[in-house]
Amino acid sequence: MDFSSCPFCNSWVPSSELERHANGHFEDEEIASDMELARQISLAPPSPPAASEPVNDLQIDMYLSRSVDNDASICNDDAKLFGDGDSISSLASLQTRESFHKIEGGLMALLKKCLELETGDSICILSGYIDHFQCIEFEDAGWGCGWRNIQMLSSHLLHERHEARDVLFGRAGFVPGILSLQRWLELAWERGFDGDGAEQFNHKIYGSSSWIGTTECAALFRSFGLRAKIVDFGPKKLTPLFLSAPGLKLVCPNGRENNKRKRNPYQVYGLMDRYLNSNSSNSSDAVSCSGKSTNSFMEFDETNTTNVDLAENFVSTSKGQQVLIDWVWNYFSGGRLVETGKCKVTVSSKPPLYFQHDGHSRTIVGIQVRHLAKGKQHSLLVLDPGHNTKILEASLRGKSGWQKLIKRGVHTLRKPQYQLCYVERGICNEEELEKLKTLDSIYIEL
Repeated sequence: MDFSSCPFCNSWVPSSELERHANGHFEDEEIASDMELARQISLAPPSPPAASEPVNDLQIDMYLSRSVDNDASICNDDAKLFGDGDSISSLASLQTRESFHKIEGGLMALLKKCLELETGDSICILSGYIDHFQCIEFEDAGWGCGWRNIQMLSSHLLHERHEARDVLFGRAGFVPGILSLQRWLELAWERGFDGDGAEQFNHKIYGSSSWIGTTECAALFRSFGLRAKIVDFGPKKLTPLFLSAPGLKLVCPNGRENNKRKRNPYQVYGLMDRYLNSNSSNSSDAVSCSGKSTNSFMEFDETNTTNVDLAENFVSTSKGQQVLIDWVWNYFSGGRLVETGKCKVTVSSKPPLYFQHDGHSRTIVGIQVRHLAKGKQHSLLVLDPGHNTKILEASLRGKSGWQKLIKRGVHTLRKPQYQLCYVERGICNEEELEKLKTLDSIYIEL
């Protein structure tokens, strides 16, 4: 039998089988080539879908997933925050709108009516428009409260502040779903916001059920140029346990800021009773009550206020958890309260507060002070993402049982430490934006 050498593998095969053997090498090369092409296609990010195509979170994952070790940052230029950077525009076009039960007429309008119908001498200050977002069973129940509070705060900013609407979520104009928010947070981390926090999550949070807190809330909003700030409340002995930020900012009695890591908390002194007991009024500080009803509605006019951060310059004569109550009052009142006639429900232009404590977070949407024979009774007005929105709406419309869902008195504040996150008015410039990448905090001793 004659044998011939194969030109491809140099093996000796029967001459009668040489042609078939050689053709096998051609087929193997084609298969290998096809496999290599498929591998390259799978590794390359697909193009964004056309606007008419339905978008889902899997497409977001396919298009935007990047290696944390990639030296090319998703967004190297801070100017892209306000422009059409590829990553921002891609995520903006792919993000999903959160579906939720929208209360006809507005949740805060219903709450205002219920507060107006209460008897007795009281003063209430409310935030403006807010939608309620609840945790969903089998989706985010047990871990999603932080994201739901971000959604509630976002609903206010998008509705009430045009400058925030112009920069939030790629100018989408709606509140994104949790998966999309997780992508926005990863984008903030990759741009350098809260590097320490990013390391705690290994720079990855998309698709996870990890708990988040005020630092993630602040980093997310700061990445859009919003001035999000954190306030820590707690006893002196627990100061090493505060989680706000490495470069924690301490507001000293002389008004100077101390950015040293080691904190020496001081006792703060307060303003709250001054507003409640003052009989004087200044019509230039607030809009007069609308209509002639004793249960009418009044707004704070904060357009002429200075840039002084009243939240940072807060002082209180109270002790314990009452200090937190005083701070919230001072925040919503803008450092002042003007009573006109018998108005008892007012609205502040301040956004709601992200309210964090061990194991849970909620959203503070206002505060009430009732004058009783035995003294003053203070209640935070709180929206809990753990509550069902339809049940909350029914209780407000029926004007029954809503107090148990929304009011939280000082006696309910049993945790040793709390954190708040709030968003100041305006958009920062590029220089300020760079400074906001490092989170700081204001510490107030309870």
